[in-house]
Parts: sequence; C-alpha cells; structure tokens
Amino acid sequence: MEYRHHEQRHQLNHQSFTGGSLSNSSSSDVNNNSYSYSSASAHNHHQSHHHSHNDPMHSWWESVSKARSRIHSLLSLLPFDPHDSSSSSLSFSLSSLADSDRPARSLLESLDAYSSIAASLSSPLSGSGDDPLCQWLYDTFQSSDPDLRLVVLSFVPLVAGLYLSRIHSSSIIDASAPSLAGFEAVLLALYGAETKARSGKPVVVSIPDLSLPSLYHTPARPSPSSSPANAGDTSSSNKKPSVGVLAPPLEPHLAVKSTKRGSIVGVVLDSFYKQISQMPSWSKLELCRFTTAWAGQDCACACSLDRVGAGAGLDTASDDESASCILDNGRLSNGVGPYEIGNVTEDMSKMEISEKLADSSDDNKGAGARIPLPWELLQPVLRILGHCLLAPLNSQAVRDEAAVAVRRVYARASHDIFPQAILATRSLIQIDNRGRAAARAATIANASSNANTPSKAKKPEILLASK
Repeated sequence: MEYRHHEQRHQLNHQSFTGGSLSNSSSSDVNNNSYSYSSASAHNHHQSHHHSHNDPMHSWWESVSKARSRIHSLLSLLPFDPHDSSSSSLSFSLSSLADSDRPARSLLESLDAYSSIAASLSSPLSGSGDDPLCQWLYDTFQSSDPDLRLVVLSFVPLVAGLYLSRIHSSSIIDASAPSLAGFEAVLLALYGAETKARSGKPVVVSIPDLSLPSLYHTPARPSPSSSPANAGDTSSSNKKPSVGVLAPPLEPHLAVKSTKRGSIVGVVLDSFYKQISQMPSWSKLELCRFTTAWAGQDCACACSLDRVGAGAGLDTASDDESASCILDNGRLSNGVGPYEIGNVTEDMSKMEISEKLADSSDDNKGAGARIPLPWELLQPVLRILGHCLLAPLNSQAVRDEAAVAVRRVYARASHDIFPQAILATRSLIQIDNRGRAAARAATIANASSNANTPSKAKKPEILLASK
C-alpha cells in the first residue's frame, strides 16, 4: 500500500545517501521502475475512464463507491465488542453512514465516528509506523474525493496535538517509547499536498500606501503625488504597492526533523484553517483544548485583561473589587460582570461532545505539557482561535474554549516576551471582552423592556345566566 511505500521511500533515500554508488544505482533503478509503473497505470486509467469523465452520474457513483469502501475499511479497523450492546449499536450507526447518498459528508458530520477514531488514536500505543488508523488516514487523503480529504483534515487538530504533546512530553528520550512514524507520515502527506499547491511560491499580501486617500481614510499629510500639481506625474501614480511576505516558499521534506517540526505542523494547521468553515465543531474544540495545554501558563497573567468594565464602558467600584478572571479552573466563569450571558438556545445535538470524547481530551491535556511555540506554529493556531472566537455560526462551547485558549497563550507570550503573540492575543481578548459586554447589555435591556412593558388588562368575564 502507498502508506508502506511512503515508509520504504524514506528508508531507500536514507540508504542512497549513505551507501555510495551501489545504493545510488539501485535507488535509481527502483525509482525508474516505479515511475514506469505509475506512468503505465496512469495511461491505462486515463484510457479506461476517458468517456466516463463526461458522465456526471458515473462520476457521482464512483465517488460514492470510493467513500463506501473507505467507510467499510474503517469499520474493520475499529475495535467493537459484539457482546456489548452499546458497541453494537455504534457499529450499526457507523455502518449506516455508508448507505447514505453522501457517505463521505455523513462521515465528516458524524460525532460517533469521530469519537471512535479519536479514542483509538488516543491510545498510548497509537501513532507508530504500523498503526492501521494512521495508514487509513494516509490512504484516504490520497483520494480525489474532496469530502474524503475533508474527513482527514478534521483529524488534523487531534493528530497534531497528540504528536506534539507526546514528542515534547518528556525531556529524557525513552528508547522503549513507541515510534510516532505513523503520525509523521500523515502530517508529511498533508504538508506535501500544500507544498504542491503553492508551487514553490511564497504567500504574499499587498500593503496599501497609507499616504494616499482611500474610501476608508483621509491621510493627515497628503503625499506629494496626490497633490494637483503632480497630477500628471505618471511615475508616482504607477508606483508599485508594497508587498509583504506572509509565508516563505515551502521546501519539500521527506522526514520530520526537529528543526523543521514547528513549521511542518504549522503548514498542516494552515491547511486546516483554509477549510475551517466546513470543519465540525468537535475538531475546533479539539484544537482549542490542545492549545490550552500547549501554552501551559496557568497564572494571573491570563486574567490581567479581564476586569469588569475595563474597556467596556461599565461602571465599577474600584480596580481591586472589579478584578475578576474569565477563567475559573480552566473554564469560563459565566457569573461575573459582562461574562454573565443569558441562556443561549442552540441546537447542540451535533455540537455537544460525548463523555467518552471529553475523557479522552482530558487525557490528552494531561499528557500534553508545555511545548515550544515558534511563530511558524503559533501563527496558524492564532488564526484558528480567531475564527473560533469570532465566527458568528460557532457554538457557544467553541467560543468559550477559544476564549480560554487565547488567554493562556497571552500569558505564555507575556512570560516569553513574544511581541507578535502579545499583540495578536491581546487584540483577540479585547474583542472578546467587548462582545461579551455587549451581549450582556443586550440581555439586560431586553429583560428590563419586558418587565416595563404594561400588559393589557383583561376584560371582565361576563357570565350569562340562563333564565
């Protein structure tokens, strides 16, 4: 299988690098044979499906068949106890996903499937080179079905969280610890796809010239090029805008080196962020909880920006009396000041995390200690936290977990004196505080308006007595 070929390719490249001319020649022969085989297979595949590409019905059925095949292979990997009624019902629930009209989409939106896979991936012996679930994720991502690729992307927070937490959980290298080659193969597959998509080009953004007027602002000091005297000067009007580099060109990697680990996982998390609008709520919760564990800074700094009325226009008695933290034992405190928000009526049937998944997440946080957070890794994490905190369609549970995570990262950045992270997290916290204060003010206004609205007097009942 391709997952095995991926590992063998790593070994072959290592041998060719250290084995001299004999290894180089054998490596070249194998690569040539592999290329000839793949070219012939691709040519035959193109000829056999040349006419079927123009048939949308055939393409739909082929996509459904592939998704059903992946679901059935997944069921064979998950441990089900036939003597347990709950396990049997879960197996039946997952089997029914293959019978739907869109099996891959149903798998993506199934909390039962995610919980089962997460429980298996969270086992202490998972992530090795022969882990069947890592092999399933690797093979599924090679599919051309976009929904199946989304299924793999939904497990990026879990795989990245488990991988980084385990590899940094101990300062002493334990030779008996299980290998994490399976997790690394999945991450490298996602990294390779993003490298191919960027085509060796950097990610850039055009920076506007603030000295020129726009629809949104008028510069205090107009530039000479914008004055009427220089209106005919084409050299200044055709001035190229400044370009900022958000991400440098990606280099291909065949292994996860310790010096490149943060950047590789960061690119994979950026791939998750690009599709975050289609990701289920539990994937976002997973990343927020792992980020809280990664920051590992549970101190007063996390609460330094959480003062009742600070920046929200609310009256407070004093700074000492108004100081209160939004964090309460790692969770949001909903009974203090602007954070006391009214009952939120949401359909949480697909949003709530089951006890089994919650327990596994708690275990992950216990195993995931404080890890290094380079900017290459922290930048996509902050983008995801910003979406979880501010996107209007997110559930309140996702927003609350993101609020906890961003405050822990702020505390960590304050201790590490990390200017970029301090600026980003401080902005997110202030926006969150204002949003919660506005929500509380709206709740109080609605409650007072309902209390002051006079109710119409009921007409006296007239009893008609029969004569």
